[in-house]
Amino acid sequence: MTSEEIIRLAKKHTIFEWSPQGTFDPLPIARAKGVYFWTPEGKRYLDFNSQLMCVNIGHADERVVRAIQEQAAVLPYANPFLATEPRAKLGAKLAELTPGDIDVFFFTNGGAEANENAFKIARAFTGRQKILARYRSYHGATAAAINATGDPRRWSQPPMPGIIHVLDPYHGIERGWESVEQSLSYLEEVIQLEGPQTIAAFILESVTGTNGILVPRDGYMQGVRALCDTYGILMICDEVMSGFGRTGAWFAIDHWDVVPDIITMAKGLTSAYVQLGAVGVRQKIADYFVKTPFPSGLTYNSHPLACATALATIAVIEEDDLVDRARHTGRLMADLLTDLASRHRSVGAVRSIGLFGIVELVRNRSTMEPMAPFNGTSAEMAALSKFFRDEGLYTIVRWNYFFTNPPLPITEAELRDGFEIIDRALEITDTAVV
Repeated sequence: MTSEEIIRLAKKHTIFEWSPQGTFDPLPIARAKGVYFWTPEGKRYLDFNSQLMCVNIGHADERVVRAIQEQAAVLPYANPFLATEPRAKLGAKLAELTPGDIDVFFFTNGGAEANENAFKIARAFTGRQKILARYRSYHGATAAAINATGDPRRWSQPPMPGIIHVLDPYHGIERGWESVEQSLSYLEEVIQLEGPQTIAAFILESVTGTNGILVPRDGYMQGVRALCDTYGILMICDEVMSGFGRTGAWFAIDHWDVVPDIITMAKGLTSAYVQLGAVGVRQKIADYFVKTPFPSGLTYNSHPLACATALATIAVIEEDDLVDRARHTGRLMADLLTDLASRHRSVGAVRSIGLFGIVELVRNRSTMEPMAPFNGTSAEMAALSKFFRDEGLYTIVRWNYFFTNPPLPITEAELRDGFEIIDRALEITDTAVV
């Protein structure tokens, strides 16, 4: 099919997420390989966002494709009450990779369901009902996950009892960061005012993703862990975006040597080749369900095709040393981001850890007025997005920022190619600076 045919049929018979359907202009894609994808007519795009921060190993890796084909030929599906080899091996492998004594896993269809089930587990284990979450967060679009989400995508849904939001250490480009001490003092006050005996868990992204690549200051995660221990609250780390090498560690929380009680994952678990999420729990939580029925179930729980895909993906990450590679290439990306900030007056802030990066744009470096308002856009940001698309760079432009999250195997030359396009694009936003 041509691009025009694909777009016409897709818009007529399918719905694109989070967008007004009439004005949405989808980009048609026919094939992908490595760090690139192509339209049906052959225009090439450098994937600078790993699609939705998920294709960590790059597109169409033959080793994973072969594993999918082989599993589909032998056992494409088994119901979740049966034990399969891919399920058994994946559980054991994740127990090796995850922090501390997180040794037991429940497999889901994706990240949102992983977080939904993390809440169920926390409530069952603690006997408490409230879930703390942060405002600058995204945890998925299903019922409880979207309520735990703090960003504006939550606004369209009725509030769910038992979800309590707290402020982040970061308060936007104009106000910036507060100290670790201030953040933890505020968090403890909220816990006390809500009643610690009513709070089952605190969910937080180890590194916040779509709401700004917010890398916590040293001491923050350790402080959250200590507060949770003090008040008997379970710490849930959402690693859906930041896991599987993205930050230069297997999981972002590893950077701070903290062991959460529950960890959730998806995306990079299979490099998004096949849908899969997981909830990992510490042994004390798993032991609770030895005699107590587990409070959830899914038709596609522990899907053998997905589990086989995850095993193959993890093998690629190990064979190609992609965790260390993300750390190494991430240092170069940090330098390139710093260089952009030094030469472009519209760049108000850059942040990155590994190959998880962002550029925030401003109209005035003195006042730090953002280039677009919170939950809004501007002519300059729209023009920037169009320039990226015209020049063959694919990334997400959101509010006053855009992402630099390429697949982990990206070469130095490919990374520099992307930044060369960004460098030229920022001339658009520089003209708007006071």
